This record gives sequence, structure tokens and C-alpha cells, in this order.
Amino acid sequence: MLEPEHGLIRQEEHTHTRCWVGVLSCLLLACLYVGSLYVWRSSLPRDHPSVIKRRCASVLLVSALSPAVVKTWIHWADVRVDVSVWELMGVRVEGFIPAAILPLLLTMVFYLGPLVHTAMDNPDGFTAELKSAMDVQSWRLCVEDVVWLRNQVVAPLTEELVFRAAMLPMLVPCTGPTAAIFTAPLFFGVAHFHHIIEQRRLCKDCMNVILLVAGMQFLYTTVFGAFTAFMFMRTGHVVGPVLCHSFCNSQGLPDISSALQHPQRSVLLVTYLMGALLFLVLLVPLTDPFFYGAIPVCSLAPAPSVLQRSLAKREKDMVCMCESES
Repeated sequence: MLEPEHGLIRQEEHTHTRCWVGVLSCLLLACLYVGSLYVWRSSLPRDHPSVIKRRCASVLLVSALSPAVVKTWIHWADVRVDVSVWELMGVRVEGFIPAAILPLLLTMVFYLGPLVHTAMDNPDGFTAELKSAMDVQSWRLCVEDVVWLRNQVVAPLTEELVFRAAMLPMLVPCTGPTAAIFTAPLFFGVAHFHHIIEQRRLCKDCMNVILLVAGMQFLYTTVFGAFTAFMFMRTGHVVGPVLCHSFCNSQGLPDISSALQHPQRSVLLVTYLMGALLFLVLLVPLTDPFFYGAIPVCSLAPAPSVLQRSLAKREKDMVCMCESES
């Protein structure tokens, strides 16, 4: 009677240890990512080219180390996986093309209102942007712009690798897929509080305004992080979250207040509403695992039914023991 109970206790202790190791590994990655930004001491603003180049080098290095952190976690937590670390982190060939197209299309649907808004306000500019997307010279100018490289390439790539591709596999065995989708973004949201340091150093605004902006940033980065975590868990690819992150950085937050003051606000509000509704309707179909093949990270999900059966067996044995004693 005691051996099954001891086995169950050991299993629960192992589960708790695995959870702590996973959470602490995520915290380590978040601290390394944010800390790497401040390795270079400088009084220059964050948008200065030299600051951008140094910080990009730092976060690229942390991102390159993130697979090693996941690999170490696999060893310490005694997790058995049948795929490579890179595949576990969503870097794989199977289903790559739909993973690069469908999530981005879904995100663009959500931005239907802002895209129509831009086209209505500046039709020539909107057409010019579409043409520049096919122009090699325009892309060359973008690549030479360090601010563009940071916002559209380095930040989306490194943040999705660290805060989604590396953290989710370490959280799923402990929390399960659904809880991991809402837990991982908290690290992402809190990581953005470091902007308070720079805003305070530059004394751009009073502390109340800085904290208000930081709180709003935490809110929308956490919500966005949950969306890209959902995409990662549904597709098993990191390319979709990276491209969607880049697109959202280029568009910014939807400016609903401007739409409300627009002469054609009725039309615009309809497009904003249509975009949101279509996004909700298409969210599950366009992220159906059918398009992307087997999802490696989902194989790490805990099997609560085993634990439940063990608990049920223990309760049954206790009942039988009481009956025999009576």
C-alpha cells in the first residue's frame, strides 16, 4: 500500500521541480534579454544608430543562446522529446509555407480598418507603399536604416525566439498548453517595463505619465504576446509570430479615436468592426494544425488523466482499507 503512494509523491515532487526549473529558466531568459540592452553604458537615446547597433548585437546573442537554455532545461527537468531543440522551438520545414502566410493574413484581416483608414486619407501614399513593396531599391533603403532593421527584423525575430519559441516549451509540461499561452506573455509584458528607466533618465515626462504609458504598454504587449503564443501553439512554427510581430510593429496600435473624428467615420467604423469580427471567425480555422503537420511542442503537454487515475486508485484503496477495518 505504501509503495504506490511513495511513487505518486515522487511523481508530484518531480512535477513541481520541473515547474520551478521551467519558470526560473523563463525568468533567466527574460533577465538576460533585458539586461543585455544595458550592458553598453551610454548617455545617448535609444534611437541613436550606435545604441541600436549595440543593442541589436546583444539581443541577437541572447537569442542565439536560447536553444542552449532550452536544451539545458530538457536535461535538468528530465524531459523526453523525439525532436531536435530547433524543431521544438518552431524552426522546422514541415508546414513552413502555410505557417508564413496564413497567420500573417489573419493579422492583416484584423488591421482591415486601419488599412482602409490609411488608403482613404492618402490614396497616393497607400498606392506608393504597395509599389515600394515590390521595388528592390526601396528594400535596400530599408535595410540601410538601422531603426527599420530594429523594429521590423531584429526585435520581432529575437523577441519571438526568446519569449515564445524558447519559453513555451518550458512552460507547457508544467501548466499545459492553454495556461502556457497566457503565462508566457507575462514575461514579455513585464520585460517592457525597462523603458521606464530610459524615460526617467531622459526626463521626458513626469513619473505619473511614464508609469501610465508603461502600464498601457504592458497591457497591449501582454495581449499581443498571448496572440502570438496561441499561433505558436497552434502552428508549431515561429515564422508566423515573427512575421505578424513585424507587421504589427509597422502598423502600430489601431487609431480608433482618429476614426471617430473622421468625416467618413461610419464607413471606417464598419471596416474596423468587420476586421475584428472576421479575425475572430478566422482565428481557429486559419491556425488549424491540419495545415502545419504535427506540433512538436504539444507533445510536451502533461497527461492529467494519469495523475487522476492514480489519485482515484489511492482514494479507492483508502475506502477499501476503511471497510476492512470496520
